[in-house]
Amino acid sequence: MNLYKYFTYPEQLDGYTNRLRVPSVAFEAAQTGEITWKQAEQYIMKDPELAYGYALSVLNRRWPEAEPYIMEDPEWAYLYAYDVLKRRWPEAEQYIIQDPWSAYSYARNVLKRRWPEAEPHIMKDPETWNQYRSRYNL
Repeated sequence: MNLYKYFTYPEQLDGYTNRLRVPSVAFEAAQTGEITWKQAEQYIMKDPELAYGYALSVLNRRWPEAEPYIMEDPEWAYLYAYDVLKRRWPEAEQYIIQDPWSAYSYARNVLKRRWPEAEPHIMKDPETWNQYRSRYNL
């Protein structure tokens, strides 16, 4: 529940500014019009999941300023490459490769081929490795 909406000048209340520094709160505040998306960006970009969602659903384009944060999370880096960039993202591959599922999904859906450099990482998860092996007849 957003109690700040009941105040005429919520920004003058203790804790208001700190509250918006939480990425999910800033995202919600921008969605409801409490603040602008531009004001929320500096907080949203630091959360890989929210930054991905913002780039995909609000900006509908690449968001270079948030990429250093997005790439640090293998799952969101893969999804950003797949859904937003719609192409290979070499700068993020060192992160994507660390998670078996993300590495397999990146190979299958972004690279659209085997990814030999990722195979030792994919092997760490038997179920994902089985899918990878089946897909590429290994």
